[in-house]
Amino acid sequence: MGRCVGLIGGLGVGATVHYYQALAKDYAARGQVLDLVMAHADVNRVLGAAQAGNKAGLAQYLKGLIGRLADAGAEFAVIPAVTPHICIAELLKLSRLPIVNLAEELQREIEARGWRRVALFGTRFTMESEMFGLLRRVDVVAPAAAEIAAVHELYMQLVSTGAGSKEQRESLSGLAHLLMEREGVEAVILAGTDLALLFNESNTDFPHIDCARLHLNAIVQRALD
Repeated sequence: MGRCVGLIGGLGVGATVHYYQALAKDYAARGQVLDLVMAHADVNRVLGAAQAGNKAGLAQYLKGLIGRLADAGAEFAVIPAVTPHICIAELLKLSRLPIVNLAEELQREIEARGWRRVALFGTRFTMESEMFGLLRRVDVVAPAAAEIAAVHELYMQLVSTGAGSKEQRESLSGLAHLLMEREGVEAVILAGTDLALLFNESNTDFPHIDCARLHLNAIVQRALD
């Protein structure tokens, strides 16, 4: 069964469901039974804190949710969203549980692939801040302001509806190819876990890292190693 996973859900619901289903499938493929507890977060409160740059307040809020997960038996915590990692440095100092840090996993993966110039898709906060300055030794190229606004709006639709469409996927795929041609980026980081509602390995026709899949692999390794 392995270690008990503590999942902070609701950031948004579609990504939470994707993580739950993917973890259950990954465990079953290994002949294991998933041991998981979850606490539901207020996505509007989290996004509001991120927009305001209130990292201390956001860390305190997430600390409380992680405390509830610990009380329920979780042995490590998972935040299945990129934007809350704006406060990861503050949260690591407060958390009762170790955290599978998505930003660290992404840094390792970019270095392993040898990429030096990438773009990000995700929320406005993630794109404009170059993932909150957490990525090192790589040139993060921001799309144009209008492109950032369009990606953010599309992403928030995914968060609110918990589902994506072919048209949304094609729109982002077109922008990815444009950035590769116009800006010379080597790959696009799908730096929003709700993008898993649109993209998978079979339908993504540009060099990329799927942060959700990367995170899931790290969670399974932490739980079952």
